[in-house]
Amino acid sequence: MDLHDAVTLSLLACGDPRRMLALRRDLAARSGTRTLPATELLQAPAVAGGLAEARRRADTALARARRARLTVMALGDGCYPPLLAAIPDPPFALWIRGAVSALAGPAVAVVGARSASPYALEVAARLGSDLAARGVIVVSGLARGVYGAAHHGALDGCGRTVAVLGSGVDVVYPYEHAALGEAIVAAGALVSELPPGAPPRRFHFPWRNRIISGLARATVVVEASLKSGSLITARCGLDQGREVMAVPGNVMSDRNRGAHALIKDGAKVVEDVDDILEELMPPFRAAARPADVGNLDDPLLEHMCRGEAYDLDALITLTGSDGTSLIPRLLQLELRGLVRRSGGRFVRSSGRW
Repeated sequence: MDLHDAVTLSLLACGDPRRMLALRRDLAARSGTRTLPATELLQAPAVAGGLAEARRRADTALARARRARLTVMALGDGCYPPLLAAIPDPPFALWIRGAVSALAGPAVAVVGARSASPYALEVAARLGSDLAARGVIVVSGLARGVYGAAHHGALDGCGRTVAVLGSGVDVVYPYEHAALGEAIVAAGALVSELPPGAPPRRFHFPWRNRIISGLARATVVVEASLKSGSLITARCGLDQGREVMAVPGNVMSDRNRGAHALIKDGAKVVEDVDDILEELMPPFRAAARPADVGNLDDPLLEHMCRGEAYDLDALITLTGSDGTSLIPRLLQLELRGLVRRSGGRFVRSSGRW
């Protein structure tokens, strides 16, 4: 597919993606082929009204990409991610900031709640780190909560991670993740079907979720309510014929009812990285388990389960120590990255996130 045509089609699709998807499926059904040449799509009456403007915008977007040293792939290019090309509605054009090679290896998507519990943040970071240490690319959405924790975990595991954005790849959102975005560019890639400069819009995010699942062999949901956006990603994965897995949580809370519903429907339960890899990627499962950065050289850690938040009174009760001696020890462990604070409580950590 010609690059300019692909970008033009992408701009038309992003303007009204459902109409464009319906158009593509209708034309493909009439022609008897799954993929139509861009020229046929661009000649369809449904896109004629906005075609001239879309071509002008494509010129602008490609020029901006050249100035910013971004990469853009057209559907059908030899380097276009094959797993993504195989979904029912792949992006016509894919904009990339960072290493194109980060889209070439085996990948697992890790998604979940934005307003996540300390437990979910810890699990997401640990899965991200362990997947990265096994050579698996971690795909997520750069959002708050589980998404950011998964990216941080992958970076801490000295691996590669890919963030799929609901904006242009030169517009990092949320804005407090600007530093994280730069770290991902250095060790992986930011990806979007939206052109450079595109701002984050509410309707962009559900549509971009199909790309998160489409790049990955499996999607792992870490904590999700019944109305969680991460369930959209899980549904996309199921529609794409990919594995969907879920991390169980507290049955006394509504926080994870969405993930529990997935498990009831047959999603595999994930407790550690081997649960993910044993069915998808046996060679990676055989690799050595990453070393636990949270070693037990301080007895205080023996009393703290990962992901659980403890206030000072609880730690005093568990350890039999007094607050005067505990506070300096907690500070030392926090400085070493083995303990972090969460809303005035302390959580044993597997790494930075």
